[in-house]
Amino acid sequence: MTSRNTYHHGDLRQAVLAAALDVIAAEGPGALSLRDLARRAGVSHAAPAHHFGDRTGLLTAVAAQGYGLLADALGGVDGLRERGVRYVRFATEHPAHFQVMFQPELLRADDPDLVAAKDRASTELRTGVTGLPDVPDPRTAGIAAWSLAHGFATLLLSRNLDDPLTGRDPEEAFRALAALTFGTGAPGNPGAPEGVDGPENPPTH
Repeated sequence: MTSRNTYHHGDLRQAVLAAALDVIAAEGPGALSLRDLARRAGVSHAAPAHHFGDRTGLLTAVAAQGYGLLADALGGVDGLRERGVRYVRFATEHPAHFQVMFQPELLRADDPDLVAAKDRASTELRTGVTGLPDVPDPRTAGIAAWSLAHGFATLLLSRNLDDPLTGRDPEEAFRALAALTFGTGAPGNPGAPEGVDGPENPPTH
């Protein structure tokens, strides 16, 4: 356990977030306790409350961090299908964030950091659909594409695809699924054009 004396300004907040992500990945967000996280991080029991206020504040910070990471993952990627691959990759690399981000009942919806991070992610998601040729209904296309990537990622994380994907790379399997669903060269990633339910109104699971 790390001594609290080794922390510098700002490190303690990250230490508590890291401990929270470990708990969420192993046991789910319902297992979070600020007192337990303080013990895990090697800090006083009051330290998490000082930085996050309460359990909802901590989960909101986790979600905000997750949306920021998602926006980074999607940025600069050409092609809607490859944005879908990045979405799936984000979910597999950050499963604890992914669990929390799409459960709005756990979060403080008006938190400024969360709102800003969602806006960044939404912009990246919309970019995948905006300007696509020969798409008569971008709104519906965006919903379909996002649903495909989010559903695939959710099934992957819950290990429901272990048998169907035996011996296959999940990202390559997603590319093939996107082509089968949308046609060659068509979208395979969640893009949400203006007006499409994106991270502002995510599915719960």
